[in-house]
Amino acid sequence: MPRGVPNTKRDDTGMRYTTFHVPLALPPKQGASTYLKYDSQFLWTRNAIRKRETQADEAAPPQDQRRGSQVIVIHPGSRNIRIGRACDVNPVSVPTIIARKCKGLVAEPVFAEGICRPQDPSLGAKASNGDEHTTAEPAEDPFEKKLAAISVSLRDRMRFYKLRVTPNAATIASQFNEQFKPEVIADHNDLLQVEWLDKANQEDNYSVVLVIPDFYERAYVRDWVNLLLVSMGFKQLCAQQESLAATYGAGISNACVVDIGAATTSVACVDEGLVIPDSRMLLNIGGNDVTEFLLVLLERINFPYRDINLVRSYDWQVMEDLKIRLCTLAEGDVALNLYDFTVRRPGRAEKYGLRAYDEIILAPMCLFEPRVIEFDKKRAAFSRPSSSQVVDEILPTDRYTRAMLISTEHLMAEAPAPVEPAANGVVNDQAEKTEKRENGPASLADGSTDTPMEIVDVEDESKPPLATPPASAETPNASSQPQDVHPPSTNPAVPPIDVCFEASKLPLDVAIFNSARAAGGDEKIRKYLQAVLIIGGSALIPGMNHALESRLQAIATPLVPNMEKVQIIPPPKDVDPRVLAWKGAAVLGKMDGVSDLWITAADWDILGIRGLKERCFYL
Repeated sequence: MPRGVPNTKRDDTGMRYTTFHVPLALPPKQGASTYLKYDSQFLWTRNAIRKRETQADEAAPPQDQRRGSQVIVIHPGSRNIRIGRACDVNPVSVPTIIARKCKGLVAEPVFAEGICRPQDPSLGAKASNGDEHTTAEPAEDPFEKKLAAISVSLRDRMRFYKLRVTPNAATIASQFNEQFKPEVIADHNDLLQVEWLDKANQEDNYSVVLVIPDFYERAYVRDWVNLLLVSMGFKQLCAQQESLAATYGAGISNACVVDIGAATTSVACVDEGLVIPDSRMLLNIGGNDVTEFLLVLLERINFPYRDINLVRSYDWQVMEDLKIRLCTLAEGDVALNLYDFTVRRPGRAEKYGLRAYDEIILAPMCLFEPRVIEFDKKRAAFSRPSSSQVVDEILPTDRYTRAMLISTEHLMAEAPAPVEPAANGVVNDQAEKTEKRENGPASLADGSTDTPMEIVDVEDESKPPLATPPASAETPNASSQPQDVHPPSTNPAVPPIDVCFEASKLPLDVAIFNSARAAGGDEKIRKYLQAVLIIGGSALIPGMNHALESRLQAIATPLVPNMEKVQIIPPPKDVDPRVLAWKGAAVLGKMDGVSDLWITAADWDILGIRGLKERCFYL
């Protein structure tokens, strides 16, 4: 062996150092493979496609099936729930009632009064003096004072339209009602027949279009969606706001929608298929207040049905029927007329006669003169019972809008301006107060256009002031800067008042004007006041359109430059304004574009409220 070459060690074990086999290099033609690069190559994707095709084949509708027959539209209201298929002409109205079976004795229900009552109902109505357009002097009773203010407003309108007032009409009606005896109707049969939608069917074959309020709470929407998709098992769901659904039903794209419901009234402006969030208003006034106020007025003239109790359903139905047939807002319909109504008690029906005069117009005027409504009592009666062991840490969303802030600006406590000390170090604030008091009325009397608009409603005054003096001499012109005329209070601190509650006390005409103001400048105000759409049950009151037009015109003309005539848009021909929002939601349910708005139960299970937010851009 040559010198310098080391000896090689022998491997006595004969084992390899590793069992890893190095694969050979791939051929160059396999370098551009598309394996597992597309969704269709995954197993779960192919299974989902196969399942979708199978369901489509099984659930293929027949050729003669109407469009929208598999879509159910639900519109929950404060008194009725309107539900029906999108292909139906009219929905089925079901009372909003939750019945629970109770064990043991049940306490007798008590009616929650929301209207101010007279201190002594036995006094009745007082006769006026010789002048037919004057009212009796208000007594010390707060109710009589508030009623006298409404009567003065009615007499002024009747004097403007040159309408004659019947003297001593209240006394004549009171004497007739006191002497009337009821007539018992024999063999009366008045069965209420419930119309069901259709025969029982599988819920998973139907889709649902849910109409939600404009000023909603997310918990309300979440519970409704969970009930329909999870508890009841519907196929898919789409949520839509009331005002937008009403514009669909009316066939317009821009409007100020006023929904006068049974318990509340909502106002919102719709701009090109979108509800403006800052324009939303929610008033704690509705048709129930008109019904209750009508009863209070009829009791002042000796209402012949003296055993009435609004807790009982048939007694409430009596007053609802009287409100529908008697109430009007047309001053020309005020006359001393004779009416009749039937009380359908269980097992017995009685017919009564009634004479009334201006009570039929004073009752619906509470929508524009809400001074007789006890908002604090209504709030306490319908507040949720609290428990010391339960802590609710969930804050409500959308607490207030810009329209509500505009409506309550006069109630906000303004911060005092800093006062510079005098030469001797003493702050002379009394002199500045005197100077402001002297200069304030003078600046308002000048009639300058720099005065900002402010619509407020004071409980103790007969008419709300329409303007407030400017805060300083450097106030910008309203026409030059329409967007900054009424900047909302953007203080991050909690407002000193309950903005939503105080804004809910506004008259209807003032609330509509403030909603249009919150939508933008003078151009927006003119735009929306010329397209006011009234829906809801109280929209059927005769004379509602003219009464609202005249009041809005009186507010807008001196405050909005170049203001034209206020216009109320009537609903389409032969369409009940109570179901206009439901019909608009039915139109949406039959459109092809609604396919992007559906949320399924699987989406709701995975994403929750976030999945609904992705499809409903207003949440």
